[in-house]
Amino acid sequence: MEKYVLTKSEIDAYPGIEKTHFLNANAKRVNKSLGDLTGLTGLGFHLVTIRPGDESTEFHRHYFEEECVYILSGCADAYIGDSVHKVAEGDFIGYRADGLAHKLVNTGTQDLACIVVGQRLDHDVADYPDKKQRIYRNKDMRWDLVPTESIVHPDAGKKV
Repeated sequence: MEKYVLTKSEIDAYPGIEKTHFLNANAKRVNKSLGDLTGLTGLGFHLVTIRPGDESTEFHRHYFEEECVYILSGCADAYIGDSVHKVAEGDFIGYRADGLAHKLVNTGTQDLACIVVGQRLDHDVADYPDKKQRIYRNKDMRWDLVPTESIVHPDAGKKV
């Protein structure tokens, strides 16, 4: 990737990619991954648009990766753990690794526009508590999604 600079006119002209979360049909967004367009691999930098009534993602938490969101325009409910926070233009949300599950729901009458930044580690584990699912993501491998009730934690590999 040779591109280091994206101009405002290039960003505005880029339509982005329509995405729907694989576990949540109401989690629909338009994603402009500016980091991808400039060759960034260690973090994702996205301009995200969420239509009224839609969600950002399935309610989830990462064990190893951090994420953050800066609201450019619109308003939403930020579900974080058991709490709901009203967020709007100029607000910032930091989701720390091994923190609480989270998602945004656009509660306004206009599109919610935000910057979403997240780490892209070689390995991560995330839980989708409402779906009772855990995902394992490892570099160069297909993702594994398993029911949390099926997870076992053996005492294997212990040294005596």
